[in-house]
Amino acid sequence: MKPLYFKILALLLALPFAATAQTVSGTVTDNGEPVIGATISAGSMGTVSDLDGNYSLNLTGAGTYELTASYIGYASTTKTFTLSSGETVTWNIALESGATNLEELVIVGSRTAPRSNTTSPLPVDVFRSKDLISTGQTTFDKALQYRVPSFNTVQTPVNDATSLLDPYEIRNMGPSRTLILINGKRKNLSALLYTQTSPGRGETGADISGIPVDAIKRIEILRDGASAQYGSDAIAGVMNIILKDDDEAGSFTLRTGITSEGDGEMYGIALNNGSSLGRDGFINYTLDLSKTNLANRPGTVSAEGEAGDFGADLADVQRFLSAYPDARNINGSPETTASKIAVNFGNNLTETTEIYGDAAYIYKRVNSFANYRTPYWRTEEDFPYLADFFPDGPNGEYIGYVPTFEGLLNDYNATLGFRTEKNGWIADLSFTVGGNQQTYKVNNSHNRNNTLNPDGTFTYRENSPITFDPGGTRFTHTVGNIDVTRRLSDKVGIAFGSEFRNENFTIIEGQLSSYEDGGADSFAGNDPRNSGKFNRYNFGGYADAAFDITDDFLVNATVRLENYSDFGNAFVYKVSSRYKFNEDKITLRASFSTGFKAPTLHQIFTQKAQYSFVPGQGIQVGGLVNNVSREARLLGLPALDPEKSTNFTVGVGLRPSDDLSITLDYFNISVKDRIILSTEIGGTDGGGTELDAILSDNNLSDLSFFVNGLDTRTSGIDFVANYRGFKLGENALNINLAGNYMLQNERDGDVKNPAIVASAGQSVANQTQEALFFTSRPKYKAILGLSTDFGKLGVSLNNTVFGPTTFYQQGLDAGIFTEFSTKVVTDLALNYGITEMTTLSLNVNNLLNVLPEWEFKSEISGDSRLNDAEFLQNQSNLITFNQRYSQMTYDGYHFSQLGTMLSAALNVRF
Repeated sequence: MKPLYFKILALLLALPFAATAQTVSGTVTDNGEPVIGATISAGSMGTVSDLDGNYSLNLTGAGTYELTASYIGYASTTKTFTLSSGETVTWNIALESGATNLEELVIVGSRTAPRSNTTSPLPVDVFRSKDLISTGQTTFDKALQYRVPSFNTVQTPVNDATSLLDPYEIRNMGPSRTLILINGKRKNLSALLYTQTSPGRGETGADISGIPVDAIKRIEILRDGASAQYGSDAIAGVMNIILKDDDEAGSFTLRTGITSEGDGEMYGIALNNGSSLGRDGFINYTLDLSKTNLANRPGTVSAEGEAGDFGADLADVQRFLSAYPDARNINGSPETTASKIAVNFGNNLTETTEIYGDAAYIYKRVNSFANYRTPYWRTEEDFPYLADFFPDGPNGEYIGYVPTFEGLLNDYNATLGFRTEKNGWIADLSFTVGGNQQTYKVNNSHNRNNTLNPDGTFTYRENSPITFDPGGTRFTHTVGNIDVTRRLSDKVGIAFGSEFRNENFTIIEGQLSSYEDGGADSFAGNDPRNSGKFNRYNFGGYADAAFDITDDFLVNATVRLENYSDFGNAFVYKVSSRYKFNEDKITLRASFSTGFKAPTLHQIFTQKAQYSFVPGQGIQVGGLVNNVSREARLLGLPALDPEKSTNFTVGVGLRPSDDLSITLDYFNISVKDRIILSTEIGGTDGGGTELDAILSDNNLSDLSFFVNGLDTRTSGIDFVANYRGFKLGENALNINLAGNYMLQNERDGDVKNPAIVASAGQSVANQTQEALFFTSRPKYKAILGLSTDFGKLGVSLNNTVFGPTTFYQQGLDAGIFTEFSTKVVTDLALNYGITEMTTLSLNVNNLLNVLPEWEFKSEISGDSRLNDAEFLQNQSNLITFNQRYSQMTYDGYHFSQLGTMLSAALNVRF
């Protein structure tokens, strides 16, 4: 006999799907758009509309029923039906919206019914595809940079693998703490682990740069912790990308652009189209092809710095630089070719059941360059064979060489789902797969090993290839979801569900010559000893309830329990509330949540030789040690634990008129045991410590590793306002103002150093590391947008204020740091309707050619060193690698360094 709880469970699962006889069904709309989550009730019986606005209400017994359709923000409507036994009738409901045209219904942030963005208990930004296209930016992530104040991303000038995917973040919390969803389903992480000295160091995130903008219907950005609702990685927020579902309209777009310097040419073509599928379904698909050429922004190199760094004769350096002032460096924005395809579809199998799905594939190829190896850096005297390898001078002589770095990225994701409704219960079952692979190739380089064979020859050097396959990385996941929702009444909604996720991370080994004896000069390959395939799985479940205690007072609560195969359990919860008054013109809202972020497989298992630039020392080889290695045991490194967070948000939403909406939110995020990639831990001055011995035994200048090294606290204010009541003659001027101001972003307590590091008098997080975490993104950022129409001509002007950033570069004199000054970047967009179906768009991004500017600062009041030109030149040589970079090196950029960019697009709708 089965246990009693199995019988109870079977009864509970059967109750929602019991059959009835009389039926009223139809569609709930607002101006032709479906209303999701509207309640249709008759006495104690009720149901809710699904994602397409469809509903079906089964009634018990023949007779007369008064049906009511209601939804918060809309006026209720009623209708009376007299039904005979077994009769089915149709009632299509057009609700009259009580929300203004400034509001959007949002799905993200709630597991029950959607809310408008001003009456939601959580801060949510909503953007349409046209909002992003109008920025004139070439990729999705860069478009968000100029639309969302709390969103930041920047392109670094010398990138290696980072050139494939720029780090991004919300609220300065790093790329791994924002969860990315596609149509509400988790998108796979990138295979790339950022290890350079740049924002995002030690983390990974999903590749959003490859998502075709033409495929997007809208984007919902939840600026609040949401681990209880969605699981790991949602500490800073959630970005939900909704794909287009139009089955009739289509468009064809041609794009081109160029920088004011005459480089960085961009060409693109995109097709979006939709058609019907089956008897009552749709399919919408997008194909996007693009190429962006190299934009080169090298600096003018310092001869004195070069001679000092490389121990070269100053006259030799000056002679080379007189011919090549930039030392032949190529840095800025790499050449990128991309192909993107996205498909979204759905079909109603019955009146209450639908099948849905989406899929996307992205191919990206990036060609970038390492620092140029000058003839006084890699000398012909030390490497005589280089004269034969690289005879690139005007007369065929050796004048150095520049290794190329070529990256190939493949990213895919796909979801197939099944959604059904019965008796007001909506069950959603889905299966998602996704993956990202990045492989590399190094050309125009050599293996300069100096290990002699027994016969007195070298394995490489003059026998070295000049093309190398360093391998790469791959990440895949499979996700299964079951989500059940029920609107018990127009006052109460519940939801519960579960998720199973399996993750695989693969380190692809490189060819022998790419890693043996130091490997390829500039980028060493993956050693087989550090390569392999690594796996884990987790299972989680959640329960959610929303209580509209009154029409004005809402309380939402969620709990979640997850179990990971590698570190165990995580329990988190969230409570949010909202209160409206003064005829819904004022909304007070607040939330409190706990969260977690699991260590990624990348962080647990990555181990490699890492080339990096050390100020004053040039390129050095260090070791990245993983936490499950032999070296980790020697170092006494603990296994990584998940980060734990608390997130408190309080805000107000104002709608004083139909033309004005304002939201203001304060947030406070505390993270315990934050996972960091340590600074490079080198030997001690005196030697003789355990740390010195490990470095010596492994022939390393330094080593780094992942550790739960910090507790942090981040707080700030977000502001969003929209006004559409200002008139320019007969035209309306739309004004949008949004801003983010960081009040606090800092370490909370002492650094958590492993014993072997502390005993050597060192730290896993020095000032440089902490600057990457806390001050390398703008202190504040604001966007003021103005737009209007003059007949067929639409004009918009956007001004983005990038606040100051500060950075403590490794190697600078004590107390000296750099600060990027506040700058305003102005973008102009013109849209002209040639015909009703054809639009020509012109964009001038960074209209005034504003570039980042920085200066040295000191912690010492009145520091006389800041007035010493020779001292400042020396300091500048350290942080810009002898001025190789026109602005700065890996650290500190807070917006694009390419200057003015011109672009045009022709869009034809059909």
